[in-house]
Amino acid sequence: MDALLERLHAVLDELASLDDRPLADPDVVVMLRRARSRLDSVVHRQAAALQASAVWIEAGAQNASAWIATTCRAERRVARGHVRLGQALRAMDATSLAFAAGRITAEHVEVLAQARDRSPATARAFGRDEATMLAWAEDHPFHRFRALVQTWLRTVDEEGAEADADHRHDARRVHLSKSFEDTYFLDGVLDPVNGEIVADTLTMITDELFEADWKQAKELLGTTPTGDQLRSLTRSAPQRRADALVEMATRARTAPVGGRRPKPLFTVLVGEADFARTIELASGSTTTPGSLARWIDESVIERVVFDGPDRVLAVGQQREFRGALRRAIEVRDRTCGSDYCDEPAARCEVDHIVPDSAGGPTTQENGRLFCRFHHRLHHRAENHPGFSSETCECEADLESGDTEHGAPLA
Repeated sequence: MDALLERLHAVLDELASLDDRPLADPDVVVMLRRARSRLDSVVHRQAAALQASAVWIEAGAQNASAWIATTCRAERRVARGHVRLGQALRAMDATSLAFAAGRITAEHVEVLAQARDRSPATARAFGRDEATMLAWAEDHPFHRFRALVQTWLRTVDEEGAEADADHRHDARRVHLSKSFEDTYFLDGVLDPVNGEIVADTLTMITDELFEADWKQAKELLGTTPTGDQLRSLTRSAPQRRADALVEMATRARTAPVGGRRPKPLFTVLVGEADFARTIELASGSTTTPGSLARWIDESVIERVVFDGPDRVLAVGQQREFRGALRRAIEVRDRTCGSDYCDEPAARCEVDHIVPDSAGGPTTQENGRLFCRFHHRLHHRAENHPGFSSETCECEADLESGDTEHGAPLA
């Protein structure tokens, strides 16, 4: 083992001695990430072996994670994670092999281990479905993989899922306290449905403030601002969200008599294997029948029938300001069509794959979702083949890397 570790450190020394130029390659980043996952696999398994050996007792530590945290100057939570996942891998053979090969990451293993250990029912079903979930991990973005595992949990342990949903609802809380300097500190937890109502409203107002800030900065500069210029001339994104929260409270105090309470949208997906009994919120978060029941008199419920994974056969009742065609594309695609973005469907635009100007039909098959940022970027690249994010001079988000709200191209 000592000889192997010496060789490993020699290779790492060689990599660390390289300047930035040879490493500015996407393939290198992918290969390094895969190598890191393989090394993480070894670390986790060795940590579990250390716990089993009880060598840490001789040092006076309470357990292996305490020994690792102290000896390696690691955060205790991280050290406990090493031991916990190493132990979990012993009961997940296929996952252990995929991790050791670098095909999945420690984050994937964490999700799978939690799913397996959720209840006796999920532990029994895990061995049957482990290969399927590993395929999800390798074939989907992480956020989609996690959502699929959540759906699996609710399928194999409906009773436990309802109990978990009830617990999250009962755990809702908000604390607002004032310091001796009269500064307010806000902290809270909301269940998925209530959280989505607050988040959607806060996002809507934040977007309004962003558009106003963008317009103001552009008028002051006489040109499209960069992200840094926008922040220096107006306010930062966290400041904008804080102001939006105050504006939300102000509007509530001055709401018209005829104002309407927001209604959460529940989407029932049926007809395709992955969506056999799935209930989702508008953001794509999965929820349970019991959660829907609590809102049955104050929500909008739609039914979406799938005919295969990529085809929506029919959409039942939908939001009044959305057509059934757009809603079908939203539910099918779920997020922005860019591989590098997970902006939720409700904040995306529908793009013609074959442009309307070229005779492309306005059909489900010819539609796809893009957030505003990637929609504009896509069309700029189509109209100007030499265009890239490195050559664009008129988009603050591209220059600064700040993609909040997907500011429109000028």
